[in-house]
Amino acid sequence: MSVPAAVKSEIQTIGGAFMFSRETKAFGARTGVAGFIGPYTRGRGGVLGDVDADVVTAAFGFFEPATVRAAWESVSMPAAEAAAGYLAACQDFGRRTLAGFDSAERLAELLRVVVAGADVAGVGLFAGWRALPAATDAPGQVLQLIHCLRELRGGVHLMAVRAVGLSPFEAVLIGGSPLADGPTQARRFGWGQRVDSTEVTAAMRQRWEAAESLTDELIAPAFAELDEAAAKELVALLQEANATVFTR
Repeated sequence: MSVPAAVKSEIQTIGGAFMFSRETKAFGARTGVAGFIGPYTRGRGGVLGDVDADVVTAAFGFFEPATVRAAWESVSMPAAEAAAGYLAACQDFGRRTLAGFDSAERLAELLRVVVAGADVAGVGLFAGWRALPAATDAPGQVLQLIHCLRELRGGVHLMAVRAVGLSPFEAVLIGGSPLADGPTQARRFGWGQRVDSTEVTAAMRQRWEAAESLTDELIAPAFAELDEAAAKELVALLQEANATVFTR
């Protein structure tokens, strides 16, 4: 198994967990907008600046456009302030869940190599998150870097999905996420009744599997910055970090 494939689950689950954390809910309360989707969209997309919602839709990729526009415009907090607040929530989640994780400094060191070595072409959210100020402590930095890698994989996956001839909606419907099956995730992303009217065919599943393989291939150069021993260490430490996060 390639290194990108070996760490995919941990990157997705740890990176996704902070978005539903008490720290992120506190950030959402500060925006003055109830619910998840508005603060999430403004916080995650804030690195793009105070742009039109279509720009956010282009970067997020897998969300129904009208859903993104409504969420983005529901929060009046300036984009830079929202990004800073979301970053703080991410870092604070790491400080809480990885407190006492003895290998946090080494994991942060390895993650920094991968994040620094990644090409930003076509992955605007990754570029924006990588440009934010780094946490000065290892647990906070680990979560920040994991989120950066999550954005990198998400952006590259969008390219791969398009390349194999799937629509973003179809990719969500088939692939889902570690936290939800495909139909549930597609509804959360705003696709509504289209979920029930779309049949997932064997050909669509084959294209999705091809997109997954292509995603691993496209993201591999970033991980190639690590030698074989360091890559194996990264896989092991991410597994340990995942176990630590989800026992809190």
